[in-house]
Amino acid sequence: MNENEWGREEGFRRGDNRNRDELLSADVADEERDEAGLRPRRLDEFVGQTELKEHLGVLLDAARAREQTPDHLLFAGPPGLGKTTLAGIVASELGVTIHVTSGPAIERAGDLAAILTNLADRDVLFIDEIHRLPKQVEEVLYPAMEDFQIDVILGKGPAARSIRFDLPPFTLVGATTRTGLIAGPLRDRFGLVERLDYYDPLELQSIVERAAGILSVKVDSEGAAEIASRSRGTPRIAKRLLRRVRDFAEVRVNGAIDVAVARDGLALFGVDELGLDKVDRSILESIAVTHVGGPVGLSTLSISVGEQPETLEDVYEPFLIQQGLLQRTPRGRVVTAAAFDHLQISPPKKISEDQSLFDEK
Repeated sequence: MNENEWGREEGFRRGDNRNRDELLSADVADEERDEAGLRPRRLDEFVGQTELKEHLGVLLDAARAREQTPDHLLFAGPPGLGKTTLAGIVASELGVTIHVTSGPAIERAGDLAAILTNLADRDVLFIDEIHRLPKQVEEVLYPAMEDFQIDVILGKGPAARSIRFDLPPFTLVGATTRTGLIAGPLRDRFGLVERLDYYDPLELQSIVERAAGILSVKVDSEGAAEIASRSRGTPRIAKRLLRRVRDFAEVRVNGAIDVAVARDGLALFGVDELGLDKVDRSILESIAVTHVGGPVGLSTLSISVGEQPETLEDVYEPFLIQQGLLQRTPRGRVVTAAAFDHLQISPPKKISEDQSLFDEK
């Protein structure tokens, strides 16, 4: 698969929460382009997600044996876990071309029609952020997915007429960070729906060591393990941290990465032992100190830390919740005792709910 097949199609646009440049963001467009050479091309090269790989392998093997296109696929999960990589692997395993776009980039039904009519037989169409497809576009997609046909309206008013075009068989691969926002009729048309989980440290260490080999970076197993342990369970972040530690090692030491160099480099870039960056700590400190442990609403928290609500929900909160540092309650976000311990802040005394802030002392 050549580099262009991994690139974004013309017209692809990132969503509102793609403008971040934080080191630990799993959602940065420039880094995605840099990672093209680090992506595995075959299913047996893909590390982690064992159950998903088994399901996908059976589906692809069956499709090849029948010389047919596999069912449409939907991959869900937080950013950076490998949804785009898996879409590329599907195309590579089938020996076909992948066409890449995103939900926000397809604004009108005509945009989707133009993409679909340019597909070749058995091609793969990958739609990132598929939950952001406009409703009118979704409705055009339904017959394309089921019958490989598309209806195009020509003209307006009484003179308008519908023409049906046949499409070559293709496989749609959708990716989403928010499965609940996908309409039921669209979700039901996918033959395989899989959710990607966070990776364990050993899997991430293997990913770091593989990436180091491709980048010609000297790193020992302890150094790779240190980078992996601070990567938030996310391969994209692990690769990004490896590059930053590589930069540190080349400038400050002899270029080789051991556990001491990894720790010093990560500390320089503000990544602590749990893998939290300054935004993570800002979220926890805002709730713990400014809002006395919570609860605090998402909108208020968003204003407090200067991030979009969608960014907090999709990028930061899942990992903080998984680590037992944050909880979502019906009344809002609250931090846990573990968060106070990590921040080295004493928990506030519990304020009685019936005490008024305006009581005279």
